[in-house]
Amino acid sequence: MSPDAPELVDAASRLRSAYVHIPFCAAVCPYCDFNVVSGADHLSGSYVDRLVAEIGDEPRWGSLGAVFFGGGTPSRIDPGLLQRVLEALADRFGLEPGAEVSLEANPEDWDPERAARLVELGFDRVSFGAQSFDPQVLTALGRRHEPTQIEEAVRAARQAGFRSVNLDLIFGHPIETLQSWETTVARAVELEPDHLSTYALTVERGTALGRWVSAGLLPPPDPDDQADKWEVAQEIIGSAGLVRYEVSNSARPGHHCRYNLAVWAGAEYLGFGAGAHSYRNGRRRRNPRRIDAYLRGLPPAEDPADERERLMLGLRLAAGVRAGPLGEALWDSPEGARLREAGVLARRGDRLVVTRPLLTDHVVRALWELQPDQQALAVSPYEC
Repeated sequence: MSPDAPELVDAASRLRSAYVHIPFCAAVCPYCDFNVVSGADHLSGSYVDRLVAEIGDEPRWGSLGAVFFGGGTPSRIDPGLLQRVLEALADRFGLEPGAEVSLEANPEDWDPERAARLVELGFDRVSFGAQSFDPQVLTALGRRHEPTQIEEAVRAARQAGFRSVNLDLIFGHPIETLQSWETTVARAVELEPDHLSTYALTVERGTALGRWVSAGLLPPPDPDDQADKWEVAQEIIGSAGLVRYEVSNSARPGHHCRYNLAVWAGAEYLGFGAGAHSYRNGRRRRNPRRIDAYLRGLPPAEDPADERERLMLGLRLAAGVRAGPLGEALWDSPEGARLREAGVLARRGDRLVVTRPLLTDHVVRALWELQPDQQALAVSPYEC
């Protein structure tokens, strides 16, 4: 089934899944605002002890259909530590037959031995932070690998037996030309990945990139340039047989990221680790972000979920999202009428669909303005 099919999205909305946050990195990239640390690998054993304890304290729920190890760089720590976490999840909840078990990795930390060991442990999907095939762009992004290491990492993953291989790419750095980006996407599809993610570079407060832009040392990304690059990427990716099922994600049939699709489809999920979020029994829960606070076992914060959250996530999907009362209110609002007239928002049966994906945030803002008195949501499932 095509990954953008509404039936697949509806099935994903019933999937039980779990996210495990591994925050350790060799270095923090200048654009990164995820909850990561460098120079703290010595804490990995204690951190996994805390993860196992947290999993053991979670009320039982039923078997998991997908588990996603994100970060950070999960592949950086000893596979034996990842094994402990995976076994704790299996013991506490169980894993469905054929469950997707995914992890993020960097090309420079990957090797055939590590890949083979991870497949033995049950991992069947890997997402590489490739970002670019242009050496100058990689340097500007603070990446530590060479383009050839991306090719070597994909080859090692294939030989080890990973069922699905994803490449993450980032576009829109001021030094990147359109030709450079076209070359990056072309080289990526030549490796025949099962899944490809293309993210627009964003300037986040608190990051090194944010400070450089604020100080005038670097211009911010140009939105028109990024729009052109997104369209070029979609043409190349689509011609290679991958189907876009979310604003930034495309896959071959059967190789969508089950965990991410479930989150976008509004399914409940568990989150373990520093800063991880959970959504269960109609409530959002978020762990302390600081590793020291997490290791001390400080309690998570909780907030009720609302209908707006479901729409905000679901509007990112190519299949759209069931409208419901709030979606109908958006459709009938003056701003909804403007979005319809501009060809941004459409209906397919009972679903709302953003037909110009790069304007999804504009639709979300219109949704937000319908209920401006509600507290802002911080959802970080995260992404491959």
